[in-house]
Amino acid sequence: MQQRIGRVSTADGTEVSYASVGEGRPLVYVGGWLSHLQLSWEMPEERAYYESLAEGCRLVRYDRAGCGLSAPSGRAPSLEYELEQLAAVAELVGPEPFDVVGTSMGALVAVAWAAAHPETVRRLVLYGGWVSGANISPPDVRDHVLGLVESHWGLGADVLTDIFAPDATSAMRKGFGRYQRASSSAETARSLLALSYDLDIGDLLAQVRAPTLVVHRAEDRAAPVAEAAALADGIPDATLVVLPGRSHLPYIGDAHAIMAPIRRFLGLRGLRRSPRDLTPRQAQVAALVSEGRTNREIAQTLGIDERSAEGHVERIRLRLGFTSRAQIAAWFVSQREGSAPSN
Repeated sequence: MQQRIGRVSTADGTEVSYASVGEGRPLVYVGGWLSHLQLSWEMPEERAYYESLAEGCRLVRYDRAGCGLSAPSGRAPSLEYELEQLAAVAELVGPEPFDVVGTSMGALVAVAWAAAHPETVRRLVLYGGWVSGANISPPDVRDHVLGLVESHWGLGADVLTDIFAPDATSAMRKGFGRYQRASSSAETARSLLALSYDLDIGDLLAQVRAPTLVVHRAEDRAAPVAEAAALADGIPDATLVVLPGRSHLPYIGDAHAIMAPIRRFLGLRGLRRSPRDLTPRQAQVAALVSEGRTNREIAQTLGIDERSAEGHVERIRLRLGFTSRAQIAAWFVSQREGSAPSN
């Protein structure tokens, strides 16, 4: 898949960048605290997650003002301003009701949108969200983290990586820290994080009319699972799915387990581990992995650099929902044997 980048303007003239990928019924994605449309697409784990979500639909996501590819704004972050930005993006998808997925702080924004604009939302999915920011972190921890982000954005990003992605590999953790720092200034990061602590949508839950799925990991370090239960209890007829895991970011850990109930709830076909899931180049790489080739040997065989070979292997692993090269090798061999003609 290739994403298409565009821009829309809010009521006050702020330019908000959005990315569209896939075809079909529109699905608007309201992301968490920080984002960067281009850098996220270059991270294998995050890209695989978005591609999995976009199979069979048109996924539209955006960078909020001051983040990623979107222009900065002189306005202070607020729920009102979040809804204005979402309104500008919502105009892109047409007059028919669309699906909404809100993650982390974006879950609270998605609830507020669904409550204020019930006619626009077909189905609502909330992942890693909460009802009241006051319940996700004790005041002393909150002040400590905000102070770190404000005074030493690099250190603050590392601390937050420990909270958001404890199951990430060392390379992924370093990459995520760099990703955070590239996504916004320290001032914007601190202001948006403070907003996530300040938001409380308790009085909006009962106003949501769209069928709602609440998905959460049982040991989420950034948002207690009790908050997910509170979301599901407050929204009429909402369904709660609690899955194993402790990473707040949906694409870290078992992303396939997160994706399966979401796609099922949205009426999208389940993702199959099929040879059709791989590009021709990825199929070549998978074949070489099945022969026991190292990344260096794969690179030499295909005439690419070693880093590109490593990236291909990682994207194959994520696309198929595997955790190791050995699983890729075993899967490829089984597919080849299954397609061999019988005598």
